[in-house]
Amino acid sequence: MLEWASYASDMEDIMLELTKNCIKTCGPDFEKAGVHIPGFDPDAVKAATDAAPRWVHFGVGNLFKAYHAALAQKLLESGASATGVIAVVPNDFGSIGSLYRPHDNLILQVVMKADGALVTQVIGSVTDIIGADTANAEAWGRLKSIFAKPSLQIVSLAITEKGYDLKSMDGGIRTEVAAELDKGLLPPSHVMLKLCALLYERYTNGAAPLALVSTDNFSHNGDRLKAAVTLAASEWLKRGTVERGFVDYLNDAKKVSFPLSMIDKITPYPSQKVADKLESIGFSGMKVEKSPRGSVTSAFVNTEEAEYLVIEDVFPNGRPPLEKAGVYFTTRDTVDMVERMKVCTCLNPLHTALAVFGCLLGYKSIAAEMADQDLSRLVNRIAYDEGMPVVTDPGIIKPEAFVKEVLTVRFPNPNIPDTPQRIATDTSQKLGIRFGETIKLYYKRAELDVDKLVLIPLSIAAWCRYLLGLDDEGREFEVSPDPLLPVLRESLSGVELGRPETAKGRLRAILSNEKIFAVNLYEAGLAEKIERYFEELLAGKGAVRETLRKYL
Repeated sequence: MLEWASYASDMEDIMLELTKNCIKTCGPDFEKAGVHIPGFDPDAVKAATDAAPRWVHFGVGNLFKAYHAALAQKLLESGASATGVIAVVPNDFGSIGSLYRPHDNLILQVVMKADGALVTQVIGSVTDIIGADTANAEAWGRLKSIFAKPSLQIVSLAITEKGYDLKSMDGGIRTEVAAELDKGLLPPSHVMLKLCALLYERYTNGAAPLALVSTDNFSHNGDRLKAAVTLAASEWLKRGTVERGFVDYLNDAKKVSFPLSMIDKITPYPSQKVADKLESIGFSGMKVEKSPRGSVTSAFVNTEEAEYLVIEDVFPNGRPPLEKAGVYFTTRDTVDMVERMKVCTCLNPLHTALAVFGCLLGYKSIAAEMADQDLSRLVNRIAYDEGMPVVTDPGIIKPEAFVKEVLTVRFPNPNIPDTPQRIATDTSQKLGIRFGETIKLYYKRAELDVDKLVLIPLSIAAWCRYLLGLDDEGREFEVSPDPLLPVLRESLSGVELGRPETAKGRLRAILSNEKIFAVNLYEAGLAEKIERYFEELLAGKGAVRETLRKYL
């Protein structure tokens, strides 16, 4: 563990490549640079994994590289496992050739601590990165072969919330998804249909058991994954593409399980500053890329030190001993409590509040926002005053300690290059979990009063104000990607900054949408308050800051 500056000046004559050959031949140079290299032979691990794969993961994003791959590395380092993880790229297949193959599927992980120190390691646990490209016979055939192997125990996913959605706003199957379903098993492009097609391959080759584990950051992720997969299978059954036995297989918990999970590790986009630092200590090829879909990635990943993964322990074909790497395995009820604690109260809603207010107030860093007295008070009060009354202590992680770490260590960490713009991505897909669940409890439980909620509805109003793409000084900014953005902005057509009267009635289609909020906010008794806040936020330049201070 070294400071960046403590060794960069000594590395002028060293050139490090993130390749298997360089690891084998330049070990002392990695050590001099303060970079840990795998204590195992990646080629031997690949051979063992090819022969008997145990773990496949969908989604080669920053979270996977920072956490899942590192978990597999810990098992290999300790001798608790002899096999690694096979990663699947659902879309954006170009990154395989540009980022991963040149580095032999190795990943450079940089853990950045609040005191400026860092821990850097080469992760060699990813034995293969395969594109789920149905137009590529070799790649698709390889995936089908892997899914057919009885040794496979777990398929995990980290693909973001929108990756699970097969339905439109009206609750029906989306037109483009229906068109894919009509074509049969090939060529699907939606990740849920690709997964379902691969599961059918497993079913037709012996129907071996399997656990499908969503590690995406939303409530009841396992249930949502099951709903998506079984919906696809049922639709194919209607069309005569698959037989009844396949649908029964997916619904048999002794054959296929969908555990709930709660994951927590902040993994911002790769920072160009970090890339430059890595170059300065001898690494080449540390470029940062933006995919056509807007994701930002690199051969390295920068992340925080804190990490939590809690999984419901239902694995019909066994599982890797991930508890030896710090993963909690527990009951469904406990996972539910931990997940509600984190996703609905102690972290995610605070992130969303910082995201929308941060964009409106011109911030480019979550850590910088936490130095803003108003924004720090905002998230502290959402957590302690409005969120804590509905939190149930899960026992294995204490809510008070968890939220204290979030607010005093994790969010304020100046070395984590996280931005409100990144957190604001796909907000419409997150609000139902991050705020809606708390709102439902407030109006359902007799001892709570929904009228007492102030800062949660203010944050929702601020999100509506954010959708206009104008900051608090009236300057235009780029609204982060969101699948509902065109519909949402159409609802706000005609709303003008400085003319709050133009907002009359314009929020009804948004605030009444249970698909967004998991509740009709008019029925919950909060919509009128949000509408009033929205008008105040529209009063003119500086109204966002003024309104925020008013309600703090």
